[in-house]
Amino acid sequence: MGNLGEFNAAEVEPNSFDVLPAGDYDAIIIASERKPTSKGGHMLKLELQVLNGEYQNRKIWDNLNIWNSSDKAVQIAKGTLSAICRAVGVMTPKDSTELHNKPLRIKVAVRKSEDYGEQNQIKAYKPRLTGATYSEPSPPADPVTPVADTETPW
Repeated sequence: MGNLGEFNAAEVEPNSFDVLPAGDYDAIIIASERKPTSKGGHMLKLELQVLNGEYQNRKIWDNLNIWNSSDKAVQIAKGTLSAICRAVGVMTPKDSTELHNKPLRIKVAVRKSEDYGEQNQIKAYKPRLTGATYSEPSPPADPVTPVADTETPW
């Protein structure tokens, strides 16, 4: 049991987990973590936050299969990582945390899944448009877990 103290739901807007409409959004990577996959490899899980507009502060996630037995999956993941690095201006990161809190532009699509319904998918990472403005996002509630490099880096 957890004591909720003086919490009043009437004073807090509820979260929305609806998918973002397809389109381009200014965003930042706010967290990243190396996680095992179901087939024995590892992926880099990215958590991004929209910076401005109607969907400011909404989150979206992406997974990069950088450490995988499938050469094709690794090739796709490294291509996506290259796009992220170019978009944020960090060409040789040693750790994924070097990509955090740097504005970039993402192209978001909506895909239908038989198992999960509609889901967002990031289709492209690009440099942020010049002149775009945003408010600094609130820090994440939980501390960011840096990716530990326990195997061969990409």
